[in-house]
Amino acid sequence: MNSEHRLDYHRALPIFVLVLFDVLGLSLILPLLHLYAATYGASPIEIGLVVAAFPIAQLLGLPLMGALSDRFGRKPLLLISQMTTCVGFIMLGSANSLLLIIASRVFDGLFGANISTAQAALSDITDDKTRAQGLGLIGAAFGLGFILGPLISVFTLALTDNIQMPAFVAAACSFLSILLTFFVFRETLPSDQRHKHKDAKPSTALTLVRNRNISVLLLFVFVQQLVFFGFESLLGLFTLSRLGLLGQGNALVFVVVGITLVMVQGRFIGPWTRKYGEVKMVNVALGLLTAGLILIALTPNQPHPFYKREVVEEKLLSESESDASSITDITAIELPDDSYRGIWGVSWLLVIIIPISIGAGLIRPGLNSLITKRVHQREYGSVLGLSASSVSAANAIAPLIGGFLFENYGINAPFLIGSIVIGGLLVFSFLFIKSAALPTPIQATSEEHI
Repeated sequence: MNSEHRLDYHRALPIFVLVLFDVLGLSLILPLLHLYAATYGASPIEIGLVVAAFPIAQLLGLPLMGALSDRFGRKPLLLISQMTTCVGFIMLGSANSLLLIIASRVFDGLFGANISTAQAALSDITDDKTRAQGLGLIGAAFGLGFILGPLISVFTLALTDNIQMPAFVAAACSFLSILLTFFVFRETLPSDQRHKHKDAKPSTALTLVRNRNISVLLLFVFVQQLVFFGFESLLGLFTLSRLGLLGQGNALVFVVVGITLVMVQGRFIGPWTRKYGEVKMVNVALGLLTAGLILIALTPNQPHPFYKREVVEEKLLSESESDASSITDITAIELPDDSYRGIWGVSWLLVIIIPISIGAGLIRPGLNSLITKRVHQREYGSVLGLSASSVSAANAIAPLIGGFLFENYGINAPFLIGSIVIGGLLVFSFLFIKSAALPTPIQATSEEHI
């Protein structure tokens, strides 16, 4: 490969490491959010609200934070984001009510632009040939974080038997990311690059959204995330109902997801994208997600070999102020019978989760790479902020829709309907996304500023 089109790992690796510590904090608490909520008697809709609080707040914060990073640089905005994330985790660990749990996620969400700012920083130091690979490093950090974070969470729970303790460990991880950003991270958008285009007015968020080549790609980001996050947020309840898995078991599922993401985004996405292009990678990802969601819904109803219904009920009871039967009621699920235990159900899930993880590993870097090719460097923060805002909008809505479908139409409904939506997106991609990738960036012609 031409040296001009090689990723500068010397500059990219510090970004990877600081994102890794950010993701460690997130992955420590993510498998436990539904249990945090259930502790205070939350219904499925309220559990969805706990999960949705963070992305709802990000709808307000991300576009502004992205634009500010274009104006003031990536480093100061990273530090602000990481500090508020650290405080948010401390609030979560200290919460003694459902309201305070929601408040902690809102506070983090308003200023938590860690990942989108890191994406903008990686976009600053890559070109069109290495952009997807660079953005894939963010996904690889997610993957590695989802391997290590849940393991740390399992160890913390086993050591302390305190469901709130992982939140404090997450705060410590976030504090480490602050130190790395302050002492190691080098600014990727120096002041002379921010201001060298004084004669050209940067596009506003409205101008970017009104450009069809960008808005269609943002729609793809939104729809695929709507389905995938609905799957992700309901996976814990699905595995509890179908396989009898609690926090530790779900953490192991996330480990498999993490290993797959690291392999795809850390090793394969760069060569694949350079050989086949982002558009083909996006189509492959959509196909894998469609098939994977269908197969997840077909997971056999067989609890794992060590499952005992009485033990699970007692565990849930110990983490709630209500009785065990009310827990079953509020989650709108029925625990599986322990007379038909085996490895088939868990084995099926661990295999089927792999194509879903591959699809998830390819889709976002490919779409974001296509999006950045439509703008100039001084607008990377703004356009990636819009992309992240699209993700947040989907994350805010998905748990509520998923919870409604789960409660009213059964445990399989969110996954089967999601597969239909992603399949439709794949058809639409064949018809449109290829042409959307071809035009010149919006700043290349003055007409786009109208």
